[in-house]
Amino acid sequence: MYQQEEEWFSTWFNSPYYQILYKNRDTQEAHAFLDKLIAHLNTKFTYRILEMNCGTGQQAAYLNQKGFHVTGLDVSEKNIARAKQFKNEHLQFYQHDMRDIFRTAYYDLILNLFTNFGYFDSETENVVALRSTVSAIKPGGKLVIDFINTNQAIQQVTDGEEKTIDGLLFQISRKVEKGFLVKTIAVTDQDQQHTFYEKVRALTYDQFMEYFRMTSLRLINVFGSYELEPFNPETSERMIFILKK
Repeated sequence: MYQQEEEWFSTWFNSPYYQILYKNRDTQEAHAFLDKLIAHLNTKFTYRILEMNCGTGQQAAYLNQKGFHVTGLDVSEKNIARAKQFKNEHLQFYQHDMRDIFRTAYYDLILNLFTNFGYFDSETENVVALRSTVSAIKPGGKLVIDFINTNQAIQQVTDGEEKTIDGLLFQISRKVEKGFLVKTIAVTDQDQQHTFYEKVRALTYDQFMEYFRMTSLRLINVFGSYELEPFNPETSERMIFILKK
């Protein structure tokens, strides 16, 4: 097991402010994307599906409502506690660090969506996380990784923004630093101030190709948007990799 005390995601994802900042996320776009993706992959109801870094379980629950058998994993104890409100016979949630192996050759489809990869400080840990994920896929099974297109994201790094939610002031700034996309979230709660970070490695298409070559994965397709449009490295908002073991 990896020690998480000093890692940004363990601190931020378990913070009550994380849930407050993102509580009004629009799930409609995410559900529409899942519908298109599941149809494109010709996903059968007999498939076992795993969502890595599932957050509070809303997307896993949506897939389960569609009739699929789903497992959701997340590193945050608080996220999983909230996700378990959706739990049933065919929908299970577990706290889990993606660098550790979770089951072997068990799942037909694994989803890593909404830029939930590249959290770690070292390249080695990212590769370990990918290999652990691949180990859970059945031979012939598929993996989908949805990641921000860093070429476009770097061009669109903007000045800060402020939001007031439930009486809390969130001051948010973004920058590129030492190969990472870094978001700083400063929270003012009455007379107290707290600072948190979101940090993902600014992985390019070519870097992902290097990662994939270190595994038994074969690239099938790459899409550039949640509408499953063709990927353009300069203009696409997303890099959505469809891979087969």
